[in-house]
Amino acid sequence: MKLRLWQRLFLTFAAISSLALAAFVIWQQQTFRKGFLGYLDEVALERLQPVSERLAIAYSENGGWTFLRGDPRAFADLIEPDLRRGQRIPRHRPPLDRSGSDDEPPPPRDDDWRRPPPPRHGPERARRAHLAELNLLSRLLLVDARGLPVVGDPEIAGAAASLPIEVDGQTVGTLYLRRLPQLRGDTDLSFARDQLRNALIACVAILAMALLLAFALARWLLDPVRELAAGTRALAEGDYGRRVGDRRGDELGELARDFNHLAHTLEQHRESRRRWGADIAHELRTPLSVLRGEIQALQDGIREVTPSALNSLNAECERIGSLVEDLYQLSLADAGALEYTFEPVDLGELLHEAVDLQKNGFADAGLELGLAMHGDARVRGDTRRLGQLVDNLLANSRRYTASPGRVRVTLEDDADSVSMVIEDSAPGVPEADLPRLFDRLFRVDPSRNRDAGGAGLGLAICRAIVLAHGGSIGAAASTLGGLRIEVRLPALARGP
Repeated sequence: MKLRLWQRLFLTFAAISSLALAAFVIWQQQTFRKGFLGYLDEVALERLQPVSERLAIAYSENGGWTFLRGDPRAFADLIEPDLRRGQRIPRHRPPLDRSGSDDEPPPPRDDDWRRPPPPRHGPERARRAHLAELNLLSRLLLVDARGLPVVGDPEIAGAAASLPIEVDGQTVGTLYLRRLPQLRGDTDLSFARDQLRNALIACVAILAMALLLAFALARWLLDPVRELAAGTRALAEGDYGRRVGDRRGDELGELARDFNHLAHTLEQHRESRRRWGADIAHELRTPLSVLRGEIQALQDGIREVTPSALNSLNAECERIGSLVEDLYQLSLADAGALEYTFEPVDLGELLHEAVDLQKNGFADAGLELGLAMHGDARVRGDTRRLGQLVDNLLANSRRYTASPGRVRVTLEDDADSVSMVIEDSAPGVPEADLPRLFDRLFRVDPSRNRDAGGAGLGLAICRAIVLAHGGSIGAAASTLGGLRIEVRLPALARGP
């Protein structure tokens, strides 16, 4: 069976929670048993305090431990009253005086401690108390001042708590209590089972709540994933207007924002492609219509076949050829098929040659062309493509700058890049149109239009060349009153 992602997350969380709770229960039980055994040992030591005092008195009365040495029965008879007192076994009380006297009965004799009557709670409690008493006796070891065993198992001293027995400020012996290795008494075992049961109930309740939270968390985490999956299918079907919720502040929210950005980009590309086709058709329709009209006029005899008419036809053909060539160059750039031969290029020398070649053309257009270079502007690039870049930028300024006017070219370099800036005088470009200057077939109306002779592809080709060289190109308003275009290219690494 194929599990969905939220089911895998849920089962993983459930398995981890179950293992964690199981480990906690095991640790808790071990800790509890260890602590409870320690507590029982401490309680037993408190019960043995009167025993140590009775042993000290017996030592003084008998002048040593000879009366107990090797005699477990005598040892048990001696300390049995104190052990029973610690067990809180009900004492035998004589019947009340029928006369209704409230006088307290006389204190019990030693014989009463040695042979207590069955308690009011029945023989079962007496049996348990007797077993506990025997268990405690079997855990005791008495040694003299030299550490020699008096009564009890000598091995007890290795793992036991101890009580000193002092007479007149001197230690005459030590009473050892062997620590409990495990729970034995029915009451203790019942208490431990109750604790285990309560811990298991608590763990089951915690696990149930954790699983509910895990289920809700898994669904909450994966709801955006399902929405993204549906959005991706919509994009694959061409629905680029599809958007998903992106208000989350986590990685899924970031992924949703990236998805929306992708959808927006695809939508823009589709619109650009539609405009691109329409604009190409429009650009070709105009010169073709002019060409068709002139040819038809020649065919109908309206115009005579003269050199002027043939020159007009040739101009329209050149215009169509230039447009087709530009479109071809852009299509190659989009496909990454433009050929580049990268080598060290002195951009200053290349720019100086281009300015010298076009200076007369600028002068004929009533424009002043100036060049200022600062530093060594060497880059790694394709000489032919960089020359095409410079020619297109200069031609763009010459075509759209009003006469009289100025065009200023500045070349600077720094440690990492080379900057080439071309500025011209009025007319300028509206600020809202600056980001679109490098779009294909884009023109600024009315001053920079088709009548100036361009198809709106020159700057798009410039951007493709700059990007292929790892640089950047941007447009801004010029201080001369027109347009400022800045090209930045990575500088060629200088030798040591």
